[in-house]
Amino acid sequence: MNSNYYAVIMAGGVGSRLWPVSTEKYPKQFHDLLGTGESLLQRTFSRINQLIPSENILIATNKRYEELVLEQLPKISSKQVLLEPTMRNTAPCILYAALKIRQQKENAVMLVAPSDHWIENETEFIKNIETSFNACAKEDILMTLGIQPNHPNTGYGYIQFEENASEIKKVKTFTEKPNLQKATQFLASGDYLWNAGIFVWSASSILDSFKKHLPEMVGILDDGNNVYNSDFEDDFIKNNYEKCENISIDFGIMERSEKVHVLPVDFSWDDLGTWGSLYNKLGKDTHQNATVGATTIFKDASGNMVSTKNGKKVIVQGLQDFIVVEKDDVLVICPRKDEQDIKQLRTEAKEKF
Repeated sequence: MNSNYYAVIMAGGVGSRLWPVSTEKYPKQFHDLLGTGESLLQRTFSRINQLIPSENILIATNKRYEELVLEQLPKISSKQVLLEPTMRNTAPCILYAALKIRQQKENAVMLVAPSDHWIENETEFIKNIETSFNACAKEDILMTLGIQPNHPNTGYGYIQFEENASEIKKVKTFTEKPNLQKATQFLASGDYLWNAGIFVWSASSILDSFKKHLPEMVGILDDGNNVYNSDFEDDFIKNNYEKCENISIDFGIMERSEKVHVLPVDFSWDDLGTWGSLYNKLGKDTHQNATVGATTIFKDASGNMVSTKNGKKVIVQGLQDFIVVEKDDVLVICPRKDEQDIKQLRTEAKEKF
């Protein structure tokens, strides 16, 4: 394994569209959503650990999840857990990680990956990350992985690239989640990819980009006194992190920089952001019903997704294309086509109950 290789796994989100299983106390990345025997975070860690030494993998999360992270990942120490005292989106968190990594290894190249994505073909994924690492070690570029789209999804951002003969393409434009008409056009044009939010760059390249595009943030977090990886790091972050602007890496750096390149990839990816995306990944019976955790009988029922804990017996009759999810004292029954409403239902339930 290459000691210059580092990774940051982003594990601070709440996953509100997967409520009631994903909650603020116990978000989706800590759950075994697909019944594989590993949580999404554990799966992500073991995938990345095939290429990157475990001591070089940092986990960026919220203070309240520190114990969960250390419990689920016995190979890492508390020094590898970056605790955000307040939620500030992805840019401050990535800057914090890059400063910490550069202090450890001047010529480090780093991968930034979400903790809650599902990747089917891990061999292909590792090959793609190695290609990206090699490119970023040689050139001052910021790389993102672009997923080959197979349907006009309106839940993802899109990356348009410039056609050239090389494997790695220069990025032309980023587009936030489009409407269906636009997504269909993107798919037809052939030069658009889904934005997976998986990034690779050298620590020095990303820090130069922060200095250029978000200099105030660098002024807040880079104290110039080697506070990172010292006993003073925790206090420094507690006192300064909340002063950072609440902005994503996409808006803050990627959409402003001239140095952004994309590697088109195809390793069967899903961001598991909704019950529908989870349904797509699960095995189905002959009537396309999917089950996690429950023991089920389906009568005159098709296209349903049932998720409960501990083998609860669930009988479903006469329902088509519904989500039925139970967690503790909450039961949610909702048409699959309205899965995006679950975030709003969660807010209403919190107010009422």
